[in-house]
Amino acid sequence: MKFSTLLVATFATAIHAQVEMDRLMDLKTKHWDRMRAEGVFNRYDNPNARVQAVGPTACVNGKAGEYSCDKVNLLSFLSHAQMGSSTKEGNDVWGWTSADGREFGAVGQTDGTAFVEIDKTGKLIYRGRLPTQTVSSPWRDMKVINGYLYVGSEAAGHGMQIFDMRKLLPLTRPKTFSIATDLTAIYNGFGSSHNIVAHEEKNMIYAVGTSRNLPCKGGLFMVDVSDPAKPVSPGCVSQDGYVHDAQCVVYNGPDAQYLGKEICFNYNEDTLTIVDVTDKAAPRQISRTPYAGSSYTHQGWLTSSTDMTFLLLDDELDEQDGTGVAANGRTTTYLFNITSLASPINTGYYQSPAKSIDHNQYVINGLSYQSNYNSGLRIVDVRSAEADPTGKSFSQVGFFDCHPEDDAVGGIVEFSGSWSVYPYFQSGYLLLNSIERGVFALKYTG
Repeated sequence: MKFSTLLVATFATAIHAQVEMDRLMDLKTKHWDRMRAEGVFNRYDNPNARVQAVGPTACVNGKAGEYSCDKVNLLSFLSHAQMGSSTKEGNDVWGWTSADGREFGAVGQTDGTAFVEIDKTGKLIYRGRLPTQTVSSPWRDMKVINGYLYVGSEAAGHGMQIFDMRKLLPLTRPKTFSIATDLTAIYNGFGSSHNIVAHEEKNMIYAVGTSRNLPCKGGLFMVDVSDPAKPVSPGCVSQDGYVHDAQCVVYNGPDAQYLGKEICFNYNEDTLTIVDVTDKAAPRQISRTPYAGSSYTHQGWLTSSTDMTFLLLDDELDEQDGTGVAANGRTTTYLFNITSLASPINTGYYQSPAKSIDHNQYVINGLSYQSNYNSGLRIVDVRSAEADPTGKSFSQVGFFDCHPEDDAVGGIVEFSGSWSVYPYFQSGYLLLNSIERGVFALKYTG
């Protein structure tokens, strides 16, 4: 009887989560349809457009050109049209550094992936593009392991493109690469996917948000890319169903029983779900933790890659739905103590000064680089997590707002502006990809 009750509860939870994901995608699709109807995506393809005329521009008195900012300089910009996109709509972004120190970005667009190089001065140079494998989709995600780019998309039948970024090195003019002859491989173990998670240390890709009808149920779809030309799947994680995003690490935190294990922190629509994936054939769910105010658990990151005691979690619908502390519309980041992987505790939260929906964040040296839709890049000092687990001591230390249209009203809670940020270049240059504009090269000066 108890087992039957548990099955019913699990099924009901899965159905609710799917409904919420469908609602989220519908909200976004309708918003972007309105933007297309209003011609928003065509505003930045004119070479004389104001946004393209802005060159290196320091942030002075809170402005870099038309953009509000604090301690973040604008170095360069390329529109999606300038990067070869016919749809002129952006999404994810990632980066790669060559063996000789050249820095490249992979800029997600609805109709493919554009490649840019950031030169020593921070100037962006368009190097070429890789078209979508099937059809266009607003959702495209990519990561890099050992110089190979792995690209997934919500486009039907897309699979995962595997592209050698070293093909960019000899180019002297932009090149459109062939999906038939220029890929290292195409992995077709799944069709569509929502996100691509990379665990570089173990040469593992985890595709998440694949079809809920597959055996993985949208959970971690494991792909071993030790040989990028011959990717293979050693298994999947389906216990808690659909995973929206994840961070996978070799654990080095305070929970001694998991030292050296491969642990994935999964953001599972309505929970933080932690899984031991050391044994690919028999992954083990350690915990599943809901939290007050949840609406759609989206993404998150450890506050430190060394002590692994706390993590940040962002919820993509709490500001939109007005749930819990996010009812005021200000971007809300939830703080979890994960000293015990079996019993995470939501100890507090941080709220941005701006009203906006959060989307993606990555933490480096105690700074969370957050891409928050209409409010753009927000840099938050999270080093006080252990001393003050309420999150009240967190502080914004810099920002660059790539969506000035709502500045006068302090921000609007909608799905425009920035999609993601790449903050890992040794040069300190940052890439911020805007949905409607293009890619910005930025530099934090704090």
